[in-house]
Amino acid sequence: MAETAIDIRNVNKTFAGKKAVDDVSFQVEAETCFGFLGPNGAGKTTLMKMLYNRAVRDDRGGTMNVFGFDPAKQELCIKHLSGVVPQEDSLDEELDVVQNLRVYAQFHSMDSKRAEGRIKELLEFIELADRAKAKIRELSGGMKRRLVLARALINQPRLLILDEPTTGLDPQVRHLIWDMIRRLKRQGATILLTTHYMEEAFQLCDRLVIMDKGRVVLEGVPQDLVEETVERYALESYELGADDTCAQAPLPSSVRVESSQQSTRLFSDEMDDLKTAAEILGLGRFHLRQSNLEDVFLRTTGRSLNAQQ
Repeated sequence: MAETAIDIRNVNKTFAGKKAVDDVSFQVEAETCFGFLGPNGAGKTTLMKMLYNRAVRDDRGGTMNVFGFDPAKQELCIKHLSGVVPQEDSLDEELDVVQNLRVYAQFHSMDSKRAEGRIKELLEFIELADRAKAKIRELSGGMKRRLVLARALINQPRLLILDEPTTGLDPQVRHLIWDMIRRLKRQGATILLTTHYMEEAFQLCDRLVIMDKGRVVLEGVPQDLVEETVERYALESYELGADDTCAQAPLPSSVRVESSQQSTRLFSDEMDDLKTAAEILGLGRFHLRQSNLEDVFLRTTGRSLNAQQ
C-alpha cells in the first residue's frame, strides 16, 4: 500500500470574514504529482501556504499532516523536507546565479563542499551551467523560472510545492520544466502543483482537485474526470456567438449545449451527431475534437468570471 505523504481533513481558512478555504479534505500519496485547479481566488495558493505554515489554518477542528508533521506545531520540520516554487521569482538581482543558490544552501546549513557539489549538479539539471556567473537581470524569464526551481531543490526535498511554475513561459521552456518535474517524481519526490494550464495538469498530475470558492468540487485522476464528467466529443465554432443558444434548433437528442455570454460549445458521445448539428446550425467553420480537462473545468466551475477575477 502506498505511503500517504499528506493528509488534509476538514481544513478552513478565513480572511476578513470571507472563506478562502472551506472544509477542504484530500490525501496525497508519496512519490506522486497532485494538482490543484481553480479560478483565481479559489483558495489554491492559500491552501499551499497552509501546508508549510505561511498561512495558519483556522481552529475549527481540521487537521493537517505532512509526512507525519503538523504544520501548526512542526513548521521547521516540514520546511526542512520541502522545497517551494512560489508564483513570484523573488531572486536576488544583486547576486549571480551561483550566489543565489549558495544563499539557500546556507539556509539549510549545508557545508561548503556539499553545497558546491549540489549547485553544480542542479545547474546541469536545469541547463544553466553555462550561465553560472550571470547576474539575475541578464537572464530570460524562462531561465529565472528554472533557477527558482533549482533553488527549491537545493536540499533534495521529499516534498516539492510548485505554485504556477510555468505561467508566462513559452511552450519550449514549459515542456522543459515538465520533463524536469517528471524526472523528480521518478527520483522519489512528492509534488504539489497549482496551475492554470489544463494540459499541464493533464500531463503531469496523477490526481487532482478542482477548487472553486474555497471548496473542493471535484477530485480524481485527470483522464477519469474527463471520461466521467463530459461527453467524448466537443464542437467549437466562432460562428456560435453569445446570443446563439441553439435552444430553438432541432438538434440530435445526444447533443448537449453549453453556452455563456462569451461562447457556445456542443458536446456529444457521437461525433456524427455533432456533424449533423453543425449542418442544422449552418456552420461554415467549426472544430471537432475530443473533450478535455478544460471542458471539465468550465463545466465544474462555470464559464462566468468570479468576483475576485
